[in-house]
Amino acid sequence: MFRPRPSVVRRDSGLYAYERALARRGLTPIAGVDEAGRGACAGPLVVAAVVLRREIEGLADSKLLAPPIRSALYDKIMATAEVGVVVIPPAEIDARGLHKCNVTGMRRAVARLPLVPGYILTDGFPVPGLPAPSLAVWKGDQVAACVAAASIVAKVTRDRMMTELSSDFPEYGFAEHKGYVTPAHRRALRSYGPCSHHRFSFVTVSRTFVGENGVGAGVA
Repeated sequence: MFRPRPSVVRRDSGLYAYERALARRGLTPIAGVDEAGRGACAGPLVVAAVVLRREIEGLADSKLLAPPIRSALYDKIMATAEVGVVVIPPAEIDARGLHKCNVTGMRRAVARLPLVPGYILTDGFPVPGLPAPSLAVWKGDQVAACVAAASIVAKVTRDRMMTELSSDFPEYGFAEHKGYVTPAHRRALRSYGPCSHHRFSFVTVSRTFVGENGVGAGVA
């Protein structure tokens, strides 16, 4: 795999350090890729790829931002950056496996960008089959601006979907916990069983399903 000439990027040198180092070597445009919903037991996995066209003040790991700030940054990203988003439903996650869906989703998100990147930064783990040289960055959403932007787009997109879903399935409280495992979500699963938007391949859901039905149907 092609890699740029060695360059030291200090993790405390600012959120745009990776982009600036790559740009100095002509490896532009630079795309960041991240996901939201990996650890949830309900709802989709959402993957986003973002190419920033200008620096946006306040970017950070989406999980560290208050919802109003995250939403405001989402609007700025969508208005000024190139974005590709992929939504992978629970049934596909159950059928293919979470990690495989995550890797495939990252490739698909990059493919949905309106341009071909010169370099790609992924959060956490390498992704084979991308259309440009790439680097997996540990905690990339905390150290690379384009990955942080992708994390914001993915999380806001998914959070809004889960809030909408809550209106159809109010008994689960999706608007509050966004499909992640919380005490309230566990209680709802015990009371109502899983719905079609739960991931039956996840232990939290499959145990409830088996307990309610005495069988493991739908459990991957």
